[in-house]
Amino acid sequence: MKVFVETGAKRVFAGALDWPGWARSGKTQGAALETLAAYRDRYATAVGKLAKVDQLASQTDMEIVARLDGGSGTDFGVPSAVADFDRAEISAAELSRLTGLLSAAWAAFQSAASRAEGRPLATGPRGGGRDLDKIRGHVVEADRAYIAALGARAPGSRASWAEVQEAFLAAIDAKLRGELPDRGPRGGERWPARYAIRRSAWHALDHAWEIEDRSA
Repeated sequence: MKVFVETGAKRVFAGALDWPGWARSGKTQGAALETLAAYRDRYATAVGKLAKVDQLASQTDMEIVARLDGGSGTDFGVPSAVADFDRAEISAAELSRLTGLLSAAWAAFQSAASRAEGRPLATGPRGGGRDLDKIRGHVVEADRAYIAALGARAPGSRASWAEVQEAFLAAIDAKLRGELPDRGPRGGERWPARYAIRRSAWHALDHAWEIEDRSA
């Protein structure tokens, strides 16, 4: 399995190159790779029929094919480095597979949130941690921000997550058709489609697993 490693000053992410959403972190590269491997079955469960467990390699089969320089976002806990592979062309078949995995990650979050409805979420020793409604709102707001990062106009703050998801997928299509600029009006670089997909899938699954763990 092809893996990328994103290294910051305090945290390292390891992610499966071909499986958006399957990315975990640790204080060292070894810890990140170990955690990534440990989440294999959990990821396969989340994306269902799109990824059979026996298709997902164990840690011993991992091949690091890209090393990325992380930054403050990495150390904060977000796989935030855009890589050269994120800018590679995407065929129609591959796009269908990637967006299918993304939709499965979104559905996994929705399912985890629904199962936790009415149940208290455990907090940290100092009482930290969002409640369920705030986690839901955070995920929706993040995807609105990701649409803007692609260079498209995001739905308004009152839009439902279903509407945001629809707009997200439309922005991905527009990006791949070359209808969205690669740079913003002030020169900042916009996100490529592949990165936006893997970032949103990771974010949805990260919070789905948080909800599952805190409501257990």
